[in-house]
Amino acid sequence: MLPDNTPKLDPQKIPDPEIEPISPQEAETILQEALDPYLAEGWHILDRSAYTARLTREMRNLDLRVDLLGRVEKQETGLTPLQDSGRLTAWVLLLAALLVTLALTSALGIL
Repeated sequence: MLPDNTPKLDPQKIPDPEIEPISPQEAETILQEALDPYLAEGWHILDRSAYTARLTREMRNLDLRVDLLGRVEKQETGLTPLQDSGRLTAWVLLLAALLVTLALTSALGIL
């Protein structure tokens, strides 16, 4: 007799037919309600869709997600390496621009 290789169904993983996922419009409303307190505290939105949003403040990131059942999940992390290198690049460009400006004003006799 050949072995039975058919996958067995786990009764806990069978979706309930009565559960309806929320629409993107409902998710957007739920997400906006979850975002409002953070925006009032000074967080800034980096990226946003109907179901997710990434906020940043100082050296922290906050990810908010609305799942298909309407529950809000949040995860707070540090800055990504890309954000760190972007900040470093911005500082280097700012200092370089300041040095070029000082050199030009000195050469033109303004200073």
